[in-house]
Amino acid sequence: MSDVATRPAVLRVSNISKEYRLGRGLLGRVGGARRTTLTALDGVDLELRRGEVLALVGESGSGKSTLAKILVGSVRPTAGELEESGVVPGQRRRERARRVQMVFQDPYSSLNPRISVGSMLAELLLLHRIVPRSQVREESIRLLNRVGLQEDALDAYPSQFSGGQRQRLAIARALAVRHDVLVADEPVSALDVSVQATILELFRSLQEELGLSILFIAHNLAVVQHLSQRVAVMYLGRIVELADTDQIFSDPRHPYTRALIDSIPRMSAESLNDVFDIEGEPPSPFDVPSGCRFHPRCPIATERCRVEDPALIPLGPPHSSACLYADELAPYPGAPEKKTVEAS
Repeated sequence: MSDVATRPAVLRVSNISKEYRLGRGLLGRVGGARRTTLTALDGVDLELRRGEVLALVGESGSGKSTLAKILVGSVRPTAGELEESGVVPGQRRRERARRVQMVFQDPYSSLNPRISVGSMLAELLLLHRIVPRSQVREESIRLLNRVGLQEDALDAYPSQFSGGQRQRLAIARALAVRHDVLVADEPVSALDVSVQATILELFRSLQEELGLSILFIAHNLAVVQHLSQRVAVMYLGRIVELADTDQIFSDPRHPYTRALIDSIPRMSAESLNDVFDIEGEPPSPFDVPSGCRFHPRCPIATERCRVEDPALIPLGPPHSSACLYADELAPYPGAPEKKTVEAS
């Protein structure tokens, strides 16, 4: 959307870092081994604007879920600041938690299997005083209808639904508290491909109808191409590229982003850009490489990349990259065609 850049931020993180110090164990203590530190996030700056869908993409282990947990308040950062628009000092914790809701990857494990759908929704509506008790059933039916389910679901239990239906229930639960921000952490990766499109279409329609601000986390760029207005690419605890979605796909300015785009399946092998193929797994967060943390896997890395640690710098609004050679990368020849995902 052309006006997204002018909208105020509803959620902002500044220089967020998260480290986990791990115990040495009995043998380690006897042998005098030092404690090990896992760096999950390292100086992340990011903002979510009002009414936008911001996609956060990257391989497993890049820190996406850790950032999501910090945003919803379930994990405290080691350093940095989290700012929420409209939150005042001393505001009750329940009210702050209501404003940012999360939809998880596995819809079954995120739903209580021992209570019915009606009881689950009623509990939230009453706890947060969304509607009077006399209107709970009516509001619950409205929520179910909004996510494509019917009234008879109220008396059923999570085990009686398919994976896609359970994810719809999880979305309805998030909508129940009338939140401002929705954090969707890999919400379609556990679903069948045939179901993924219907859930993505549901997110799109909810964003348009309700004006929600959504942080949509995924490891597959193809999943977010038609849904998001902006894309942030994360690698080993840092944002390495940030731009409007169309710009990311037409002119990626970081080798890692190009590799992610090249991994999207295409009908023709000729459309692939083999120069930016990467192999192997990301380095261990216990031992982050010196210099550019992507250089051990980067096909164009130089000695300079092994020494200098590039910051995320603007290339011109609204595009930023953390590559020393971002301005020198050749035009991208293999941008995939943007396709509309239709619900079946």
